[in-house]
Amino acid sequence: MRLKADLLVVGAGPAGIAAVCEFVQAGRSVIWVDQGLRAGGQIWRAQVAAPWRQRLEQALASPLLQFLPGHAVIGVEACSAQEQRLRLSSLQDPLAPGKVVTAAQLLLALGARERFLPLPGWTLPGVHGAGGLQALIKSGWPIGGQRVVLAGSGPLLLAAADTARAAGAQLLQIIEQAPRSALLGFGLRLGSQHWRQTASLAWRLRGTPYKTGCWVSQALGERKLEAVQISNGQSSWTLDCEALCLGFGLLPNTELAALLGCEIVDGAIQVDASQQSSRPGVYAAGECTGVGGVDKAVLEGQQAARQMLGQGGRSNTRALSLARQHARLLAQQFALRPELFKLAEARTLICRCEDVSLGELKPFANWRSAKLQTRCGMGACQGRVCGPIAQDVLGWPAQAGERGMRLPLQPTSIASLLGEDQN
Repeated sequence: MRLKADLLVVGAGPAGIAAVCEFVQAGRSVIWVDQGLRAGGQIWRAQVAAPWRQRLEQALASPLLQFLPGHAVIGVEACSAQEQRLRLSSLQDPLAPGKVVTAAQLLLALGARERFLPLPGWTLPGVHGAGGLQALIKSGWPIGGQRVVLAGSGPLLLAAADTARAAGAQLLQIIEQAPRSALLGFGLRLGSQHWRQTASLAWRLRGTPYKTGCWVSQALGERKLEAVQISNGQSSWTLDCEALCLGFGLLPNTELAALLGCEIVDGAIQVDASQQSSRPGVYAAGECTGVGGVDKAVLEGQQAARQMLGQGGRSNTRALSLARQHARLLAQQFALRPELFKLAEARTLICRCEDVSLGELKPFANWRSAKLQTRCGMGACQGRVCGPIAQDVLGWPAQAGERGMRLPLQPTSIASLLGEDQN
């Protein structure tokens, strides 16, 4: 199937929603692609925030919008200043022929994924990422009554704790690796809106022990998680639990942008003041341009849409500047301590898809040599998990550079790669 529109948006999180609403309101035809089955992304998985809910419903009802949920971009067929053409695969029916979508301009609202740092025992059943735990709970996973420890850094950890609390989990401890001084500095520099949100979250989590300057150094258990070892750099102790939630922040999704030839700087898509990437006709907004939260994502989505529509004069530069300032504050105050990158032992798995341990990878200096001998990064995730880990723990070159991206971007069928129906 071949589809064509004025504009093409990949990603249906806050940035994508904000942009699509602007496009439809301006009377432009749009193709909107997302891997999820409904708009909202990870942050609005349960329900789109109230200010955008009605606008989204109106956009979805418009004949100008072709929404393709449950579809993944698997390849790029054309990328020029005049035309953007992508190949899609259905995640619900992988054997279905592929779709090819074409538009004059493309907006990447690719979001972000969890950052993982390996430690002994991190592959035990019962150990989860912060975002993964939230997704499981929102999908109906029963966590009620389980003893849960949450460890890592930043606001995502508190959000996961709040989700687990609401689902009936017994929160044993929240373990923040940043020192107390960093948290005080963060609180003193918060704007009024973020201060209210943080205060409300802290009130809901009152009574839960909150440790700073500490981290989980090991997950303990035979066939499943039974306890965790906690350290503060001087001493360590154990705590029995059934679930461990690890949250070390987020990483921008840049794979499609790299395949398009967009410049990637410090792990994020490089954009100018109009949100345009280094490729003419390709714009980017939200977490894929740098992790900063929902406010930044929405404002960048609006900014990109207005620039693409030729309405740059409507840009809310003041609000966007404040949102980016908040993002920089988060990165500064919750910077990960060096000890976290040294927790993995020789037998600790780095590449979970292909069962490759740290000890097996240490002899190699880069992706190419490691792949030839170990298949690291060649599993189903295509290095999305182990790539950043290898960069952090082994010091290998950034994955968007040497490792690069190749077709297909997602595991798919030959039918999706080669075929397309004639509708």
